[in-house]
Amino acid sequence: MTTSNGRPARVGIITDQSGPLSFMGIANANTATMVVDDINQQGGLLGHPIELFIEDSATEDRAAAAAAAKLVNQVHVDVVLGGIYSSTRQAIKGPAVEDGRTLYIYPEQYEGQECDPLIYCTGPVPAQQLDPLFPWLMRHTGAKRFYLPSADYIWPHTMNKKVWEVVTAEGGTVVGEQYFPLDHLDYDQLVDDIMASGAEVVFNTIVPPGLTPFLARLHEAGFTKRGGRLVCTYFDENFLNLVPAEHVEGLYGCLDYYLDVTDSFSEALLARYDERFPGSAMFTAGSACSGMYRGLKLWEAAVNEAGSLRQEDVAAALDHARIAEGPGGPAEMVPGQHHLRLNMYIAQSQGGTLKVVKNLGPIDPKEREVAH
Repeated sequence: MTTSNGRPARVGIITDQSGPLSFMGIANANTATMVVDDINQQGGLLGHPIELFIEDSATEDRAAAAAAAKLVNQVHVDVVLGGIYSSTRQAIKGPAVEDGRTLYIYPEQYEGQECDPLIYCTGPVPAQQLDPLFPWLMRHTGAKRFYLPSADYIWPHTMNKKVWEVVTAEGGTVVGEQYFPLDHLDYDQLVDDIMASGAEVVFNTIVPPGLTPFLARLHEAGFTKRGGRLVCTYFDENFLNLVPAEHVEGLYGCLDYYLDVTDSFSEALLARYDERFPGSAMFTAGSACSGMYRGLKLWEAAVNEAGSLRQEDVAAALDHARIAEGPGGPAEMVPGQHHLRLNMYIAQSQGGTLKVVKNLGPIDPKEREVAH
């Protein structure tokens, strides 16, 4: 058993500091650096400063897998955090969890259903995003006809199944659903199909680098001008920097934090981040910064409760860990589910900023129990 008399805790971060998702990954690395520095300035963990190791996964799943193997087998970290795409989570999971039996905290909003005794998830899932957003949107706008343009990997497929359930339960219909490779850039035919379908809402799960050309083409075709609604649950303030504001005017999202959330803790945290990393990638929720912050603080709480770095003890404490303050509000693990009860917000893009239009309050993840 490792105690406060043993070696320092070692934290491994894997995130996309280069490649198409670098604007998100850099923000994750910044967040991890800031949080670990904070903990160390307050005396560290179990009497030692935390040692932080950051690896660039380069928006490439093979690079993420290699980074996970390095952190687990050579550095011998006590916990791994990171990954944005769900395919990246799966790439990290192999060497870190399945082979290395190391605790892994995944910080991004995602499709849910991850269910491993050593994996904890600190971002929102469909029950916290789609379940509240779509009924609200349909009642708020009267929209009934949905089109689902999608990237071809696990997150969009699983999210779209949930959209079918929620939309049809509310009396709506899905009029189209198409999947494209992650690096696909030509969306002329897709947008023609959307315009011809009579769709009133586009629920987008196309991701960078395809996101920008898709949104441009949809805007040129006049989808929102004719009254169409655009929904993208991962869209945050970092993404606003990628596209002209008019391409996403009116877009709806649903996340655990936006810059427009103005409780005193969130405002102070954001001010510290901006002072520490001026001009860098912003601290946002869709970019997994809120989940990264929570993941590190919940792990810190679990280690302190366990009084050691012994993995079984830390995992057991993490199962009911909570933080009283965080970006967007408090957060707590739902025991047995390895996912968090989170405050959730619906926001809309208005004039180049994301404005919160509905505070949904705390919502349970409703994930299945994890078998230990």
